[in-house]
Amino acid sequence: QVQLVESGGGLVQAGGSLTLSCVASGRTVGNYVLGWFRQGPGQERQFVAAIYGGARSYADSVKGRFTISRDITKNTVTLHMNTLKPDDTAVYICAAKWRGTAEFNVWGQGTQVTVSQ
Repeated sequence: QVQLVESGGGLVQAGGSLTLSCVASGRTVGNYVLGWFRQGPGQERQFVAAIYGGARSYADSVKGRFTISRDITKNTVTLHMNTLKPDDTAVYICAAKWRGTAEFNVWGQGTQVTVSQ
């Protein structure tokens, strides 16, 4: 079973940058799709970005501002966030799914990102 632990959240001013990291343990995740979701106050969890091999996908709201990357040797996935907006305030949650699985089914506990005006 894969376990995911996020780090890197915090408070940043609008226009600033932040990098989130997620370390996977339990097994190597080379055959897993890794992703990031977020859940803002009073909102449902929403997709942010995902990566598998050389393929990346992003939510429209973060395209051009966020970049997802992974390091298979370190079993990590990273989310670089630039030009942050107050609307980006949320708990950011790392996720994983086996490459042939339709839905993400492994979740971290999340890390808080707060963007001030």
